[in-house]
Amino acid sequence: QVQLVESGGGLVQPGGSLRLSCAVSGIIFSSYAMVWYRQAPGKQRELVAVISASGSTNYTDSVKGRFTISRDNAKNTVYLQMNNLKPEDTAVYYCNGNLATILVRKWSWGQGTQVTVSS
Repeated sequence: QVQLVESGGGLVQPGGSLRLSCAVSGIIFSSYAMVWYRQAPGKQRELVAVISASGSTNYTDSVKGRFTISRDNAKNTVYLQMNNLKPEDTAVYYCNGNLATILVRKWSWGQGTQVTVSS
């Protein structure tokens, strides 16, 4: 069964940066697209960034130009570099597969990592 362990969150001032990491085990990591999601208080979980198995990336509009998703297949880890953070980026951040993978492969969710952007 897949295990997903997110880390790297914290409290940061507006305009600051954080780098999130997600260590993945239990699967052939290099075969899967990986996704960062986030869930703000009182809101639904939303997709933030996707990286395919081949390394192509895509982002939700609100983070384009500020966030960068990457992966290290040798370390079974996916990263999210977040720059120029805004208060509206405050959320719990999770990594997982894409929705089809979650549904078909029944991947569970990790504990997430809290990102708080506040002065």
